[in-house]
Amino acid sequence: MSSNIDLIIFDCDGVLVDSEAVSCRVHAEALTRQGYPITTEQVIARFMGRRATECHVEIERELGRALPDNFEARRKAAVLEALATSLEPIPHIRATLDAIALPVCVASSGFPAKIVQSLTHTRLHDRFAPHVFSASQVARGKPAPDLFLFAAEQMKAEPSRCIVIEDSVPGVNGGRAAGMTVLGFHGGSHCTAGHAELLRAAGAAITFDDMRQLPGLIAQIDQKGRLNAGFSAV
Repeated sequence: MSSNIDLIIFDCDGVLVDSEAVSCRVHAEALTRQGYPITTEQVIARFMGRRATECHVEIERELGRALPDNFEARRKAAVLEALATSLEPIPHIRATLDAIALPVCVASSGFPAKIVQSLTHTRLHDRFAPHVFSASQVARGKPAPDLFLFAAEQMKAEPSRCIVIEDSVPGVNGGRAAGMTVLGFHGGSHCTAGHAELLRAAGAAITFDDMRQLPGLIAQIDQKGRLNAGFSAV
């Protein structure tokens, strides 16, 4: 039987690997040392899901000065070091991927070395390679649609026939702006009470917190043929 779905696009951080709490803590500590006091929770709320270089433009504007030339390189190195010792895959993600017969890819705001290290460390890289795409490959990061449209183009998929799995509001906005159906995942350790409501308010068609639900949700959407048609949230 033919499918109404061409492609499943996964975000990486917070969807495939449980990295957001660690990455945002390192980012908060680095910014605080530069005279921009901010907590992990504030970084999650304001910057999660966005390309760091674009976030730093806003920070520099608020600071009234540039961050040090080596700030980004040092932040990236600190993130890689922290993730190397503490990163875990999202629970049940391997079995979930085994149960999905459709083409899949990754579209992440993370920098390329972080994406590769995260997926390799959690033994997920071979599940997606070479179909791993970074915001560094497009002009604008999430919430712009560029990365999702780029991924669809590379995978020869029609955007309206793509499903995006996202955990951040910018990611949901970007997927929706690309004309795709977005499912909001709120099962990462960084997700607090109310996160599902934020994802739904941004336009997620469905929210869920257990990866074991995903194959059934995809099949349900495919059967109804209701991509981008306001499928009821669960």
